[in-house]
Amino acid sequence: MRLAAALLATMLLGGCNSVGDLVGAATGTAAAAGSGNPALGIAIGVGSRAVVDWGWRRVSRRWHRTEQEAIATAAGEAPIGEPRPWQVRHSLPIGNERGEVRVLRDIETPLAACREIAFSVESGEGDAARRAWYLTSLCRDATGWRWAAAEPATERWGSLQ
Repeated sequence: MRLAAALLATMLLGGCNSVGDLVGAATGTAAAAGSGNPALGIAIGVGSRAVVDWGWRRVSRRWHRTEQEAIATAAGEAPIGEPRPWQVRHSLPIGNERGEVRVLRDIETPLAACREIAFSVESGEGDAARRAWYLTSLCRDATGWRWAAAEPATERWGSLQ
């Protein structure tokens, strides 16, 4: 019981990036102890870690795409300068986001109709609430407004774009 509590505390302190490491270490150790073959344990541990990390990146990308779509929908409906709220609620209560979006200008070209927007992401509640602002561009295609630039999201979402 104490070991499980220690592992849970380690996962919470380390953040989501350590889950793959912990799963890899646990499965590798169990495989090595069960088979008596350390090389097999290492191989299984590395493989387990890779699968968990791949799964987490896939879920993260889907969440980020959902956020981008919510922001683009709110901005596509807004006139220039008018603030509009956006919000995302996932089936798991992790990564739910909210904020505000404002259209800064329309960019009409023969190739595409685009918009430059500023959007905020709010975190925390009450006195601890924080709001960070980001700039990006959206362009309209046959199905609606879509995220047009990866660069503004790089700081916020890393290489998961």
